[in-house]
Formats: sequence, C-alpha cells, structure tokens
Amino acid sequence: MLVIALCKGRFLDPSLELLGRAGICFAEDVASSRRLIFDSKDGQYRVVLVKPADVPTYVEYGAADVGIAGRDVIMESRADLLEPMDLNFGHCRIVVAGKGGTAGTDSDSGEPVNSRVPGTASESLPPNLLRIATKYPRITMDYYTARGIPVEIIPLSGSIELAPLIGLADRIVDVVETGRTLKENGLEVLEVIASCSARLLINRAGYQTKRDEVLGLIGALEKAVQ
Repeated sequence: MLVIALCKGRFLDPSLELLGRAGICFAEDVASSRRLIFDSKDGQYRVVLVKPADVPTYVEYGAADVGIAGRDVIMESRADLLEPMDLNFGHCRIVVAGKGGTAGTDSDSGEPVNSRVPGTASESLPPNLLRIATKYPRITMDYYTARGIPVEIIPLSGSIELAPLIGLADRIVDVVETGRTLKENGLEVLEVIASCSARLLINRAGYQTKRDEVLGLIGALEKAVQ
C-alpha cells in the first residue's frame, strides 16, 4: 500500500479529482469527512490529510511515500525529496510586492524607496536595509542574499498586504494568483521570484523499496494530467 499525503484546503479537491482520473477512488467523500486517513477501494493506496506546509515533512521522513504540494511549500521547506512531476493545477507566483511607483528599487545601490512611517519601529532602520514581511522567510532570505541586498525578515501568517500600508515593512513576499488583492490594497508586483504549481513529491528511500508501486502511480498520474 502506498501512502499519499494530501493538503487540506484549496488543493484537496483538485488533488482528489486528479487521483480519481488516475483510477484511485474512495468509498466515502474525503473532502467532507472529518477523518484524516482513507483507504482506496482497491486497497492499494492510503491517503492522509495534513496541513499544506507539513506535506514535505511527512514525505521526507517516510510517514508518507508520496505527496502533493505546491512548489512554494516545497521551496520553503527545503526538504530532501524527489519531485518528478508538475501536476498542472494550483498555478500561482511567488512575488515581491510593494506600493506603486517603487518598481526596480530593490536592485539599486542607493537608499530604497520605502513606506516607513515616522514614529514606528521601521523609522530607526538603516537607510539601505529593506524590511520584508512574509510567510516565506527562507525563500525571501535566499532571494535577497543571492542579490547581495540586506534585509530584515518580518514573519507574518496572514494579511501580508497590510504590512507596507502601515509602515511595518517596505515590501512583502507572498503568493499571488491574479494579483487582484494586491491591486485592491494599492500594491503592485515588483519582481517575480518563482512560478509555482502543484507537484508530486516522493520519498527517496520509498522510491527504491516500493519502486514498482511508485512508478505505477507516476504512470497513472501522467495519463491523468495529459
């Protein structure tokens, strides 16, 4: 039996739909149930439902043989996994965003245009230090370090768009699909860090010990994606 880790949330329905097209079906409605573990009708697969950020961890440590997660989650986790397939749903971008009119300033050598408000903590920052609010601290630090730009990371878990508007940060790094939320809050995309979509993840050891089963799943998913 192959154990598959799936994300709870917006990826769950398209993941289940894809598995269904690949011939993996369940006796009950996985999306509406309160249970977290489900066996397929044919007994060959077991699905476990976890938080999106935890999928790479479950797969890396072997609690699940394979998983489905967004590329943004995989990049942030830095998990040691095989990533053989783009599953062609959940398309989005990881972007740097800020107030309109500040495009291109992150690459300048001089003082960046920022949204620091007098009387706030950000006012005391060095003029060449960008303060970035994000729920992707590792991706953000890797991106700016590679460009030699000093930054201070402000970890946030929600309402990221608010940070530049009240002087908490100069920029945000977040995932966007259409960009509508940014626009409605007076922000714009300044730079694109990466394009993302749902990916198939495989445990490295499991790929060897359950090679036939894993290759069978990959083949079925390839046909389903096409």
